[in-house]
Amino acid sequence: MTNILLEVCVEDAAGLMAAVEGGADRIELCSALSVGGLTPSPGLMALAARLDIPVYAMIRPRPGDFVFNAGDVSVMRGDIEAARAAGLAGVVLGASRSDGNLDVATLRLLVEHAAGLGCTLHRAFDLVPDFAEAVDIAIALGFERILTSGGAKRAPDGVDALASIMTAANGRISIMPGSGVTLETIEGLLSRLSVSEVHSSCSLDKPAHDLRLVSLGFVAPSFRRTDADVVRKLKARLTAAL
Repeated sequence: MTNILLEVCVEDAAGLMAAVEGGADRIELCSALSVGGLTPSPGLMALAARLDIPVYAMIRPRPGDFVFNAGDVSVMRGDIEAARAAGLAGVVLGASRSDGNLDVATLRLLVEHAAGLGCTLHRAFDLVPDFAEAVDIAIALGFERILTSGGAKRAPDGVDALASIMTAANGRISIMPGSGVTLETIEGLLSRLSVSEVHSSCSLDKPAHDLRLVSLGFVAPSFRRTDADVVRKLKARLTAAL
């Protein structure tokens, strides 16, 4: 292994600039990170495409579950086309059945529609009842990597499951830990797992600067923002781990 890649999830132009300034290797581009990430706007995709590092767009048409109907899938197909038209490197996909298993038919249709783009399977994976089976499905569908917390809310809490998922993958697909990956938790993950890439928001809590916006319900009293110095420090930890 020559490098551990750092993917940073961002939701706006400022986050893009902070991720690049801090030395991120790849960006997951979203909107609405407060609900786990939704599809970014075409304008944000176009801005991100100008960067010198790969950018993958989240393709998730609404908050809530990952059980998508025909209308949802139609929107997702259009969003994949928007990512391609913008010139992004890839997309981030996931779809579930009501029992938590991966919706293979929907995922196959979406991956085929994304031909020529890189594809990451997102944390819909964390809902499956059988991780090893889902790893095989992801490989068969042609995904490059699986973003997962090992079925826990935070990757540090799912480290045992992550280790077993990596064993099941056996180098056939990248397993990328994400959720709760911070400067405080990264050492524990690296001591237990042999990873080639990790996923983090690299964010800090920032207070709202205009209390009028808070009182009118436009913004929360505080919110998370991508921080270039956090990106830089986490990347340094990953480099030092080698």
